[in-house]
Amino acid sequence: MSTRWGQIQNILENRIKPGIFKIWIKPLEGQVQEGSLELVAPNAFVASWVRDRYLQDIRSAATEILGFSPEVTLKASSDASVTAPPPSPSEPNTTHHTATPAASQQRSEHLALPIDYSHVPQPQQWRHSFDDFIIGQCNQLAHAACTNLCRKTLPAESVFLSSGPGLGKTHLLHAVGHYYAQNQKNSQVRVGYVTAEEFANQMIMALKNRTIGTFKDRYRKNLDVLLLEDVHFFQGKEKIQEELLSTIKFLEQHGRKVVFSSSFLPKELNKVDNQLTSLFCSGFIAPIDAPDADMRLKIIQAKAQRFQIHIPTEVQEMVAENIHSDIRQLESCIKNMALKARLLNQGINQALAEEVLGHFTERCLSVPDIDSIISLICQNFNLSGEKLRSKSRKRQIVVARNTAFYLARKHTDLSLKDIGTRFNRRHSTVLKGITNLEREIQRDSQVGRQAVRIEERLNA
Repeated sequence: MSTRWGQIQNILENRIKPGIFKIWIKPLEGQVQEGSLELVAPNAFVASWVRDRYLQDIRSAATEILGFSPEVTLKASSDASVTAPPPSPSEPNTTHHTATPAASQQRSEHLALPIDYSHVPQPQQWRHSFDDFIIGQCNQLAHAACTNLCRKTLPAESVFLSSGPGLGKTHLLHAVGHYYAQNQKNSQVRVGYVTAEEFANQMIMALKNRTIGTFKDRYRKNLDVLLLEDVHFFQGKEKIQEELLSTIKFLEQHGRKVVFSSSFLPKELNKVDNQLTSLFCSGFIAPIDAPDADMRLKIIQAKAQRFQIHIPTEVQEMVAENIHSDIRQLESCIKNMALKARLLNQGINQALAEEVLGHFTERCLSVPDIDSIISLICQNFNLSGEKLRSKSRKRQIVVARNTAFYLARKHTDLSLKDIGTRFNRRHSTVLKGITNLEREIQRDSQVGRQAVRIEERLNA
């Protein structure tokens, strides 16, 4: 394997979710030639899947390593190649795929896929526990629901966690897994953690690989606790919803436990089977709110103790006032302050804290409103307010509109219906737009990175 391809894979491993990287990127063989990156997939199905979904991510990572945007050639073993030329200078955001004729007849033989059903974290892979979860008024209900589920004192078989990004959903999912891994009495409990996207990918591969029976056993017969993240990803995916519905029914009928997480409440989900929504609602619904000022101070103090650093009271208050809607950002800010202070061999003071805060999204005390968000979006996408609210389906306008939906949902108290009213859209359209943009941000795609940069300018 080319050393440079290995470096490209290292970048992709840090940007793409672990399960997706393991299934789709790791099996690829790569070789950098003059001005091009030649990739070989284990079979035609993998080649097609990577070409349709991850080629732009691969090219972006390759550009960082090589210093230029290469021509990417992707082929399956023993098949003709499929070439993706570099993007046109006039269209930097567009990926072109040019297919060459097949070198051999299409084979009807069964494709061997890089399928892996061992995605159950070992004890050391659980990143969080209940012990390091900071409890406040905003999240005490969710914490209590998860701990009581583990102790079998919750009068429900499932918990549905709902919140915006960075407020603790993933922490609680991992804490449940950590509890079962560490509790000796529950040492035989089989726990599986998977994101909705990984579940969907595994099911698609199982269908292609004719191993759907193995897939069903993996999630029904071989698990006692299922931790399923980002279930809003299943919106509009009817076949996968059918399988998920059957899986959850089986688990609950056999006394198994399920913990779901989502950016939305069950009632807010769109294009989800009514029976599946009913199952989501049949358990304990535990929303998590943004932390209040006292809670943010508690988090800062706990992180300072963990990182073994002293943060003056005035600095604690300044950070708590400036970062108020994302605990993940709060922790990252403290970590960055600690690192910068150590590198400079100095203590943390207000000047250092202000410099670090400048790199995070919420810089000032005022809370943005919908009008300031619309103004920012129009400025960044060079659009008028009328264009943004129009019925146009041009890609640039759709991306701009979805970004506005996302920022309005995250930074204002408006409901999905209220946001839709401002843009002449239905509640379901707003929900779909937010879901699509969240996925791009999680994948660290070009659209996702653009949204993050725009959010950084909000209130700057």
